[in-house]
Amino acid sequence: MRVVAGSAKSLKLKTIEGMETRPTQDRIKETLFNMIQYDIAGCTFLDLFSGSGGIGIEALSRGAKQAYFVEKAKPALRCIRENLRYTKLDDRAQVMAVDVITAVRQLEAKKITFDYIFMDPPYNKGFEDEVLAVLNDSTICTPDTVVIVESSLETEISDFEELKVSRVKKYKTNKHTFLMKTQED
Repeated sequence: MRVVAGSAKSLKLKTIEGMETRPTQDRIKETLFNMIQYDIAGCTFLDLFSGSGGIGIEALSRGAKQAYFVEKAKPALRCIRENLRYTKLDDRAQVMAVDVITAVRQLEAKKITFDYIFMDPPYNKGFEDEVLAVLNDSTICTPDTVVIVESSLETEISDFEELKVSRVKKYKTNKHTFLMKTQED
């Protein structure tokens, strides 16, 4: 796994051994960031279920103002911190060693909002709906926020009261679902 573009381009990132995490493949990561490339510079990015931190690091490398990494597994946290130091992007990163729901509540308390919220939870465990339900009502997610869910092809991502599916990009083995909050009249 490597950084695809930006200030840390081509740097190889460490990954976590074993099957606990599955880093987003470089080809899929490149496609994702090509779709959102014009809005990354200067944005605030939230990487939920961060794993080795590859997605948030890609955002920082491409010019995100700040990225928050949420991960509770200790080996993954060590990997994220090592990757941030190695890429020299740690000055614009916040690593949160808590579960995703706790992180959302802590960020709400700090009145932080995000331009992009990316999540890549363990596949086929139902975490997508649980987290999206929280984000639907959360102040960290505004009508300008783009929520991106990486999931298995079999996972159905539904609309919520305010958070609506705006686009789906399918790959051979998984997909990205883009959601946005509906604008209030």
